[in-house]
Amino acid sequence: MIKENLEQVEKKIEAACKRAGRKREEVTLIAVSKTKPLEMVEEVLDLGIVEFGENKVQEMVDKYERIKSPVHWHMIGHLQTNKVKYIVDKVVLIHSVDSLKLAQQIQKEAEKKSVVVDILIEVNIAGEETKFGVTKEETLPLIEEIAKFPNVHVCGLMTSAPFVEDPEEDRVHFKALHQLFVDIKEKNIDNIDMNILSMGMTNDYEVAIEEGSTMVRIGTAIFGARQYKIEGEA
Repeated sequence: MIKENLEQVEKKIEAACKRAGRKREEVTLIAVSKTKPLEMVEEVLDLGIVEFGENKVQEMVDKYERIKSPVHWHMIGHLQTNKVKYIVDKVVLIHSVDSLKLAQQIQKEAEKKSVVVDILIEVNIAGEETKFGVTKEETLPLIEEIAKFPNVHVCGLMTSAPFVEDPEEDRVHFKALHQLFVDIKEKNIDNIDMNILSMGMTNDYEVAIEEGSTMVRIGTAIFGARQYKIEGEA
C-alpha cells in the first residue's frame, strides 16, 4: 500500500510542478512519520525517500537511534525550549521556530555542540488562533534578530495553512507567504538565505507547489490515515 501511495503522491507532485512551469527537483518531499512504526519508516526508506518529518522530540530521537540507514530528520512540530538540546545535532532542519526565545536556546545549545543549525521561521500566515507561528508583520524583525546568531542559520519560511475541504481556499495564504519569502530574500540580509519555503500537506500540497513551495510535508497520503491530527504536518 505504501509503495502505491508514494507513487500517487509523486505523480501529483510532478503534475503540480508541470502546471506551475517548475522542475520536479525544485520540490523536496518530506515523509511525515510521526506515530508511525519503524517498519513503515524503513519501508519508505527502501523506496528511496530519505527526508522524514517528526512532530515530537522524543519520538524523533528514538527513531534516530534505532534506524541505521542514513536519514535526514526534520523537526516540524512545535518545539519547546527545554527540548532543544536533544535534537540540535540530529536534525537537518527545524521548521518550527516561532520566537526569539526559541532561537536563543537553539544558539546556546548549538554553540555547546559546535554545530550550525538550519531553521525555518514558522509564520501563522492565516492568523489562526489555534496555530503556532509569528504574524506576517513579526517575521522580518524576528529574522533580523536571529541573523546575529552565529550558530543559527535561517533558510526560509514555513506555514501550516488552515484545514479546509477545498484546498483552493488556501491558495491565498500560500500566495501571501510566497510574497513575504520573496520580499525578505530581496533584502539580502547577512546570514539569512531564503531558499526554502515549507508549505503544503496531504490536503493541499498540489496548490502549495503551484504557489512556490519547495518542501511539502506529507504523512497521511503516504502512510495512510491515522486516529488523530496534530498541528504542524501532514
